[in-house]
Amino acid sequence: MTERLIHNPILKGFNPDPSIARVGGDYYIATSTFEWFPGVQIHHSRDLVNWRLVARPLTRASQLDMRGAPDSCGVWAPCLSYADGLFHLIYTDVKRYGRTTVGGASGASLRDFHNYLVTSPTIEGDWSDPIYLNSSGFDPSLFHDADGRKYLVNMLWDHRPGRNRFAGIVLQEYSAVEQCLVDERRLIFEGTALGLTEAPHLYQRDGWYYLLTAEGGTGWNHAVTMARAREIGGPYELHPDRHILSSHRPDAELQRAGHADLVQTEAGETYAVYLCGRPLPNRGRCVLGRETAIQPMAWGEDGWLRTVDGQGLPRLAVPAPDLPPAPEPTPTERTEFDTAHLPIDFQWLRSPYPQELFSLARRPGWLRLFGRETIGSLFRQALVARRQQAFCYSAATRMEFEPAHYQQAAGLVCYYNASKFHYLFVSHDEAVGRHIRVMSSLPDQPQGDAFTPPVPIPDGVVELRVEVDYERLRFAWRVDEGAWNWLAERVDASILSDEASAPGLPNFTGAFVGMACQDLAGTAKPADFDWFDYRERDFSA
Repeated sequence: MTERLIHNPILKGFNPDPSIARVGGDYYIATSTFEWFPGVQIHHSRDLVNWRLVARPLTRASQLDMRGAPDSCGVWAPCLSYADGLFHLIYTDVKRYGRTTVGGASGASLRDFHNYLVTSPTIEGDWSDPIYLNSSGFDPSLFHDADGRKYLVNMLWDHRPGRNRFAGIVLQEYSAVEQCLVDERRLIFEGTALGLTEAPHLYQRDGWYYLLTAEGGTGWNHAVTMARAREIGGPYELHPDRHILSSHRPDAELQRAGHADLVQTEAGETYAVYLCGRPLPNRGRCVLGRETAIQPMAWGEDGWLRTVDGQGLPRLAVPAPDLPPAPEPTPTERTEFDTAHLPIDFQWLRSPYPQELFSLARRPGWLRLFGRETIGSLFRQALVARRQQAFCYSAATRMEFEPAHYQQAAGLVCYYNASKFHYLFVSHDEAVGRHIRVMSSLPDQPQGDAFTPPVPIPDGVVELRVEVDYERLRFAWRVDEGAWNWLAERVDASILSDEASAPGLPNFTGAFVGMACQDLAGTAKPADFDWFDYRERDFSA
């Protein structure tokens, strides 16, 4: 009988910081969404092989309002658990990450991390309004002890000059009755020399408390560290191998492995989920962002956890548990906007008030985007997009938009953040009339923004298309379902990655492709989109 395999990553595209929970025969993984709304992605599986996006819990302004939050802030590192008949979701809402100025690091150490708890009896919700916990650091995790007590662990941020910013892992008891943290926090683990200690999770096994953390930063030096103690407050002894999982070799099948969480199957098998990255061949840039992978782990006779092969490396293909196959439906390539709610694959930026940005009701069967602020806005931006989940893909949309002047624009965008995007848009000016062109925001070039020459196009419905082959990206347009008109310029898709960045700026998300609309005159000129296609393909296709 052929061994059944899991092929990594299991959550492709921007799905970092996984937290996994099992409820009976159901497995759930929560991942970070940063500035994208609604907050937190939750995928479901019954066999650890096949996964489907089923929920985004943070949907209301009372739970999450990220207007004004800088790029790569917002929702960090959710922790999902189940106890007492409730799902518990812990998350950080980052309001400021700090910025490095030309003259030095003025204010760069001052950061705002607010940690909250929401609950729900079902994964679909509605989820409760948040309970505020603390603001002492990020990556909070809730541990449900066997005696019924609950504890919060999070990394501690130290902004003082000359100090280790990642000051260790702190523990504090949480009272479900009082709905707040009680007693004093305790520093239980200061980390190893690798540094940047974060992402704590606690587990209990055979009389030990096990603490799992991430170290080395979320780039190429990322690693998973384990320590254990007889008492929850410590002292914690370090794993004899120090790091139990890491892409410590340049030829590792998956890079950036770290930020892990553990789950035990019904049969008692232990699996670790963790974030990873797949760099573009020969470019070293992860346009797919930080993704989620999984692999089996083994408890040794010494009571310590290791990868099954003992190598401590992430793997592309790993044995699946002995569970009945539970395949999910194959996603359709075309999204029709004929539903009451935005299809779950799509998100927008920051705002908890989507009715200000778009509507599926104003023109039934179409997605209407209201022209709002610039494509770099941190407040009211009409941009609806989905994740890029393969190195090679095609995307297209059909748009109706009649701009009156150059301050009105709408079109198809490949987007990482406000300083990294390629935007094929339709606009109008007095010299050319209605036209199409590309605006690119280039973080790795001194000029910053670049425009292709305007191309006049006729009035009426226009279809827009993008083809991405690894780092090569090109746009096309057509009217009346005629031949595609390819723009001469080919642009660099690799800038839509964590690694392409100006120094001192956080980059923790991934590439999206979608639709956008701006009206800088403030008249909310709308653009209507009939459908959206997304098709992954082989490079040779």
